[in-house]
Amino acid sequence: MSQLFIDPNIAKASTISTDIYTSAENFEVAKEKIFAPSWQFIGSKELVKFSGDVQPFTLLENYMNEPLMLTRDADDEIHCLSNVCTHRGNIIAYKQCSKASNLRCKYHGRLFELSGKFVSMPEFKEVENFPSETDNLPSLPLFNWGNLLFTSLNKKEEAPAYLSEMMERLHWLPLKDFVYRPELSKTFNIYANWALYCENYLEGFHIPFVHASLNAALSFGDYTTELYNKASLQLGVSKDNLNCFDLPKSSIDYGTNVAAYYFWVYPNMMFNFYPWGLSVNIVNPVAVNKTKVEFLTYMWQEDKYDKGAGSDLDKVEMEDEEIVQNVQKGIVSRFYQHGRYSVTRETGTHHFHRLLADSMNH
Repeated sequence: MSQLFIDPNIAKASTISTDIYTSAENFEVAKEKIFAPSWQFIGSKELVKFSGDVQPFTLLENYMNEPLMLTRDADDEIHCLSNVCTHRGNIIAYKQCSKASNLRCKYHGRLFELSGKFVSMPEFKEVENFPSETDNLPSLPLFNWGNLLFTSLNKKEEAPAYLSEMMERLHWLPLKDFVYRPELSKTFNIYANWALYCENYLEGFHIPFVHASLNAALSFGDYTTELYNKASLQLGVSKDNLNCFDLPKSSIDYGTNVAAYYFWVYPNMMFNFYPWGLSVNIVNPVAVNKTKVEFLTYMWQEDKYDKGAGSDLDKVEMEDEEIVQNVQKGIVSRFYQHGRYSVTRETGTHHFHRLLADSMNH
């Protein structure tokens, strides 16, 4: 795999090699170099509300395909554990359950505490040097912001390296009051590379050309992008003072008609905060040219739902899908190698490409 280079000077830089969107090798390499070290969104604490609750899930299904589970033990502590028995690799929790006092593998009866610690195993009295640490279920790091939970498969940095700027900017939001609404949440299948979907999100340059309804709600001249270590923020400012956040004086944005905070967290997560609540978008790679995007809705103030910048989200998504899928068709052309960046409007995409290159080169 050749080294990727993005000039740090956006005025001189060319866009990343199209190999990142078309190479099967790059798609596989990205699993360990980009996604495994990153922090990924799991969901909210609502998944395991009570002691004894067990919730199995697959992290980045169809790509990483890692079987995991959340448990809440008798001490009310939440754990993120491997959902694979340390004996013969059977899945332990097949479905959500409540009032569990332990975890028992249905294959040969190996028993674990809800913390993942090994308890017992039938017919193993003669086994030497048993049990050992490797007989416990692997425990993954767990980070929570309000009631939102995150984990990492191969943590290289602590979660604040990815999330701290978002947490600080929105310190005043009562995230514990945000409630997951599955009936308002959706999944979209897009025939394009995951990175193309992300870079489309990372610039507001296309809004006047692609999103008429969104452009009517936002002031394009006031649309700004802020870059962070492993994240970025696009600040959506309303053309008037309607459908905006009621910001406290403690907010750095107090006095600004903020209609939306669009936070992107490397490599594949979008946290879109609106006056009504939060839409979390998880971009899940499926194949080199196919992506699954989950829209997870967390409601805060329902009377403000589907108004202003936070309205017509399905329509905006369809408009983005059309563009991204056509870009996927275009980047395989023999006549296209690299583009250039708008210095004022594509700083987020340039930042993303630099992070991609850095990850893939190491």
